[in-house]
Amino acid sequence: MDHLHAPVLLEEVQHWMRLKPGGVYVDGTLGHGGHARMMLEGSEPNGVVIGIERDLRNLETAREQLQPFGSRAKFVHGNYRDLLNMLNGQMVDGILLDLGFSSAHVDDPERGFSFQADGPLDMRYDTSDGVTAADIVNGWPVAELANLFLMYGEEVHADRIARALVEHRRHGRFATTTDLAQCIERVVPRHGRLHPATRVFQALRIAVNDELGALQDVLPQTETALKPGGRLLIITFHSLEDRIVKRFMKSSQTLTSLTKKPVVATLSERTNNPRARSAKLRVAEKRHP
Repeated sequence: MDHLHAPVLLEEVQHWMRLKPGGVYVDGTLGHGGHARMMLEGSEPNGVVIGIERDLRNLETAREQLQPFGSRAKFVHGNYRDLLNMLNGQMVDGILLDLGFSSAHVDDPERGFSFQADGPLDMRYDTSDGVTAADIVNGWPVAELANLFLMYGEEVHADRIARALVEHRRHGRFATTTDLAQCIERVVPRHGRLHPATRVFQALRIAVNDELGALQDVLPQTETALKPGGRLLIITFHSLEDRIVKRFMKSSQTLTSLTKKPVVATLSERTNNPRARSAKLRVAEKRHP
């Protein structure tokens, strides 16, 4: 593959994970395997990384990229919200969740994650299951759409946009990302660099993939899955996720938060990889009994 997703905060994850030879680690958001490669290299000669990935195409790419590590790299197709079932009682030394979506999703118009190029309104990580963004924008009533855009997109014009979408549906369905983006831009003109459809697309992606529900489901499972002294590292990309993670780590009875403030990317990384600009890493460690 010519273009691989660049993992964010790679050096920071390496530092905070405290990799050791023979350790067992979970990469719950495997992507193209960038973080997993670093963890496999850092846990040589016999460490293991269990990679979980919802997107079959990403999973196959990761298999190719991590082939040199042989059986030390384990691959699971599924959602990290089923973590304990996937581990089947095995305890691990570290868990990483990178909650950003892969650049492969953004760069492929057929996935419908971005309005930068025309494509179908899909937005599913796992294209074999679930509702699409088109199902939501063409089927939900105005009040539910407005609530979605406000809650998951923190969009101040949520009501106006929701009404415009429902009015548009009287004349025909939304079929493509461009259809939706242009409709939003007509009622919320562009101000500054941020496209007026950005927060709506974020909200739809979160809803389609139940991202916040999956995060809330997996967090308590990490307490059970980690060995004493094991570490949980979570990279978030917007305030909704970060608040959930911060509250969980602060209130946990078995984990100690190690990062009072989130770790952010260096200026150099933010310059070279714009997607790292909003990345925030929080770390917690499981207490010894």
